Amino acid sequence: MNKYRFIDLFAGIGGIRLPFDEAGCECVFSSEIDKGACETYYANFGHVPYGDITKIEACDIPDHDILLAGFPCQAFSIIGKRGGFGDTRGTLFFEIARILAEKQPRAFLLENVKQLCSHDGGKTFQTILRILDELGYHVHWRVLNALDYGLPQKRERVMIVGFRDNLRFEFPDPVAKYTPLSELLFPDCDVDRSYFASDRITSKRRASVENAPCPSIWHENKGGHVSALPYSCALRAGASHNYLLVNGIRRLTPREMLRLQGFPDSYNIVVSDGALKKQAGNSVPVSMIRAVSGKIIESMDRGEVVPTYVQVKIDNAGEVGYDGM
Repeated sequence: MNKYRFIDLFAGIGGIRLPFDEAGCECVFSSEIDKGACETYYANFGHVPYGDITKIEACDIPDHDILLAGFPCQAFSIIGKRGGFGDTRGTLFFEIARILAEKQPRAFLLENVKQLCSHDGGKTFQTILRILDELGYHVHWRVLNALDYGLPQKRERVMIVGFRDNLRFEFPDPVAKYTPLSELLFPDCDVDRSYFASDRITSKRRASVENAPCPSIWHENKGGHVSALPYSCALRAGASHNYLLVNGIRRLTPREMLRLQGFPDSYNIVVSDGALKKQAGNSVPVSMIRAVSGKIIESMDRGEVVPTYVQVKIDNAGEVGYDGM
């Protein structure tokens, strides 16, 4: 296998990078603005990412084969107001677009929240897809759920994959089942008491739930409804203190949060619990990325180009169909 060179934009704590490292690819540049995330990144990858990507000239970024970016989704209201490349100026997607235009890597993998697909009636997402097409990329996208790729966490994310050549590509099939919580969570008796909720909170939770599975993660939504599930709802960086409670009585430990995102136990924790909660909540399901990255590398290694006489269609669900002429 070729050792592909990649860059890691909006790198967070390296959840998108990890599977590409495992596959023998080489990271030649990374960027992340959050200082706490940079501290964690350094502790696990050995270098501090460059800072604000908006301050970095695209020509100063090393040449690379694959661009990776779990780009934030703020400021999308501007999209669709002007047209063309300028549609995304002022958004963080523009930073990706300008680097693709300058460096023209062979492939990219972009990750974002599921809601990006429906923002502004779908206009935002269609603009992003159009600009990627105008930049010369053949694009595939699909909304995937971490539950379908071995993790006991319901976390839906849109994956956008693009190639400069029209390589044949398929998203990975779901796996048969996810890892049970019993293999990821510590026994309650082994968890420090500081993680346990107050009697008032636990009594309120128990009054709302009957016949909860054990182990389970109890989730209280914004409307106050409590559900007890054999998997976790999505980790969130800014969630309330008791948003998720293991067995209805305690909060997740930092290591458990990382496990729910698919990080190995060898991954170093060097920040406070509060900082790690934010970092894990902002990160990606590593197992899901690993499945997608494997398919990207497989397509690049194989190099099979869809014949020019085949018309490629992408439907509203991101499915790719081939119609021979």
